[in-house]
Amino acid sequence: MTRINRFAAALALSTALVATPVLAQKKAAAPAPVADLVKAVDIPYEAFTLDNGLRVIVHEDRKAPVVAVSVWYRVGSKHEPAGKTGFAHLFEHLMFNGSENAPGDFFEPLQQVGATDSNGTTNVDRTNYFETVPTGALDLALFLESDRMGHLLGAVTQEKLDNQRGVVQNEKRQGDNNPFGLLRYEIFENLFPKGHPYHHSTIGSMADLNSASLDDVKSWFHDNYGPNNAVLVLAGDIDVATARTMVGKWFGDIPRGPAVKMPEVSVPTLPAPLAKEVKDLVPTTRLYRMWAIPGLNDPEAVPLQMATAVLGGLSSSRLDNAMVRKDPVAVSVAAFAQPFEDAGILLVQADVKPGVDPEVVGKKLDAEIASFLETGPTSDELQRAAASYLGGTISGLESVGGFGGKAVTLAEGALYSNDPAYYKTELERLAKVTPDQAKAVANKWMSRPVFSLTYTPGERTEGGENRGGAFTAEKPVVAVEPDRYWNSVLGDIGPDTGIGAAASIADRSKFPAVAELTALDFPDIERAKLKNGIELVFARRAAVPTVNVAVSFDAGYAADPRDALGTQSLMLSLMDEGTTTLDSIAFAEAKERLGARIDGSANADETVFSLFALKPNLRASLGLLADYIRNPAFDAQELERVRAQQLTRLKAELNNPNAIASRVLMPVLYGAGHPYGIPPSGLGNADAVTAATREQLAAFHAAWIRPDNARIFVVGDTTLAEVKKELDATLGAWKAPATPKPTKHFEVAVPAPQPRILLVDRPKSPQSVILAGKVLDAKGSDDLEVLRAGNDIFGGNFLSRFNTNLRETKGWSYGVRSRISADKDRLTWVAIAPVQSDRTGDSIKELQADLKAFLADKGVTAEELERTVNGSVRELPGSFETSGDVLAGLRSIVKFDRPDDYYEKLPTTYEAMTAQGIDATARKALSTDDLVYVVVGDAAVVKPQLDALGMKVETATPAN
Repeated sequence: MTRINRFAAALALSTALVATPVLAQKKAAAPAPVADLVKAVDIPYEAFTLDNGLRVIVHEDRKAPVVAVSVWYRVGSKHEPAGKTGFAHLFEHLMFNGSENAPGDFFEPLQQVGATDSNGTTNVDRTNYFETVPTGALDLALFLESDRMGHLLGAVTQEKLDNQRGVVQNEKRQGDNNPFGLLRYEIFENLFPKGHPYHHSTIGSMADLNSASLDDVKSWFHDNYGPNNAVLVLAGDIDVATARTMVGKWFGDIPRGPAVKMPEVSVPTLPAPLAKEVKDLVPTTRLYRMWAIPGLNDPEAVPLQMATAVLGGLSSSRLDNAMVRKDPVAVSVAAFAQPFEDAGILLVQADVKPGVDPEVVGKKLDAEIASFLETGPTSDELQRAAASYLGGTISGLESVGGFGGKAVTLAEGALYSNDPAYYKTELERLAKVTPDQAKAVANKWMSRPVFSLTYTPGERTEGGENRGGAFTAEKPVVAVEPDRYWNSVLGDIGPDTGIGAAASIADRSKFPAVAELTALDFPDIERAKLKNGIELVFARRAAVPTVNVAVSFDAGYAADPRDALGTQSLMLSLMDEGTTTLDSIAFAEAKERLGARIDGSANADETVFSLFALKPNLRASLGLLADYIRNPAFDAQELERVRAQQLTRLKAELNNPNAIASRVLMPVLYGAGHPYGIPPSGLGNADAVTAATREQLAAFHAAWIRPDNARIFVVGDTTLAEVKKELDATLGAWKAPATPKPTKHFEVAVPAPQPRILLVDRPKSPQSVILAGKVLDAKGSDDLEVLRAGNDIFGGNFLSRFNTNLRETKGWSYGVRSRISADKDRLTWVAIAPVQSDRTGDSIKELQADLKAFLADKGVTAEELERTVNGSVRELPGSFETSGDVLAGLRSIVKFDRPDDYYEKLPTTYEAMTAQGIDATARKALSTDDLVYVVVGDAAVVKPQLDALGMKVETATPAN
């Protein structure tokens, strides 16, 4: 998330904390002015500093019985000397491997108390550690954080160093293995000269990681991890008096560390334009234009971000309109500025439409940039950019902690700008940006020599082993993500002496007791029916001035015609391009002015049209949503454009090792005739997408997107009566057709499993991706809590046996998991293991051995049962902190026919579990004898390992 996204989203804090009459007075149909939204923002805090230099910031928010704990150290990759690249991130990993008085895994006690959003990340400027805990467990969290700040080195061993070195190297391999995985190195190495603190990436080089010694690690800790180089933020169910006592107790004894010298960082300008071409397994040629820019404290940072949003960040951006809509020479474009503390990067990109000469697209891209620099943005464009940023990220700061909550905003301001409220300075700049100012700043920084990078489809000519992360699909907002302790590819967000000898004031001989924890109080569920019979399910959450709506249809990818897979994805993409009264550009601009997010998505079972709206703009936003759902234009000219985009996404999927594995496995497990026996992304196959007609998409919409096949879910700062009135005026007037509703054929039999290994050759892959799976004799509406608990213990979370073995003990992977799907009909159990190539066969052996033991004489232990039950019960209050969390809970209750008090009754279910019961359930559902394996990797390296396993090995290609 870019800095502007985060500070603009601070609006989310306003109504929870201050009165906002200025919002309430606005007419519902008129967009709230940006200046009014900015005025409403406030994150009250109090701060104090311990004698040892630790800065403490406290923000009180009583909406949920949780406290976010966020510890930020001012040390990142820019502080690494030559020959020590990757050190800051490697040390971040070591901080999770136990301290002197908490020698086990850091996550073990946190999972016991139900912590959420736990992780650690490293970027160029800082390293941070965070967790959100139930209020009664705050003492424990502070004990753990203080112990690794002041009492770490006695617990750091050569064995731990070697293990985490292996984990980090596999994290690097995993990032490098993806399409555009080497982009991070290209950005830093070319924009910042050798010797510049930003020249190398956070992940580091293999050689430097290999050279790290135990003495190096201890010196790094001593030099950088003193309390005087850190900021601690507590946000949530806490007041400053309580915080002062608790923080003093646990952190007050830690001695001050040496003063940390900040490296000198300049904003470099290339001496002359630089051009480079690289080859990679990418779907189409991608063109980049890049510049180094000033850091986040520079007054020009915000105007520059606003300018790039108009150029290529908005859906209605100059580049989108010129190169994707009006003269479609590109399938996608983007532009954004990502400032770090001392410098940053500005990046413009265009994905060439297949069949178009990249040189032509490059000239067009340069001409559009030049035109923008000549004219600058208009006032209307700047308003839409500001409203989009405000509305688009508002929900992120409804959370007190995690990756982007209020604790992050305060910590960033304190660490980088010496002002926890620095977001206010940025917001004021946002509201005051003028067209002339944005134009001048854009010209100043984008008229300098440019780094032009061209990514061309083809086999790589170099890897990332000696270079010191992958780019996402969709329109990007950052070029470089922080490196995380948890493996984000697996969906991880958390359970989802040091500097002198610290003479302990507090008793560290045992973990502090957990105080009484508050049980989950799930919002009351209210129901009504629109005048045409559509069911409306509602829950009120008034912490922020926003409303979330989901209009869900019983369709999903399972409804795709078997002879036209990809129809629904294509339909959804085309619906984004306008209605019968608003063309593509006008529809995009209407959303942006309202600060609304409106989009369509699907999973296996449901097609969902979602709205995120600012409360004062709710009426107009609901009207736009209804128009989007009921009256898509299905413009034939736009169809050709979105068809090219989907074909490009499909090519990208066929280059991504994780996606390749899923495309192979699911049709094999379910069989081609079953509704779930399709590539799970829903992108379909190239022939069907190429052949699809406008009439075909309109017919699919008419058949499945109809009022008698819909439910509406609403969560937010409104009332059932108010939202029903607005919906009745739009979706309530929608009449169902006379034709019967279509059906999905789940009666189709699932084929008997044929255990074997399906090998997909992906030459020069530094990692192999292993999937192993089966279809369970269970459906989503069954009582699955016991089986899911068993899966958690075996492979479902970070502390599971499978991950502990392959990551924490062997060091062969950045993280492995096993999952039970969340579909409505027959479910799958799948193990996912990205591993270093030379350990592919060994990893399959370990999976089989671990699972066989778990299902035989090494069942659930008393410790595993206690951790699983305690964690499952105690994490519930923190799991529904935001409106988005509650909306997902409502949808799940209805989808699986659960009672309204399902989540509040879950603790009773968990507490009744026994080790014997979990063992029996797991043994009935799982086995090692009926698994189908898919391996995506370098066959020259991998196939001999697989042949040695004694299983049938077949060559496979992903379904297309």
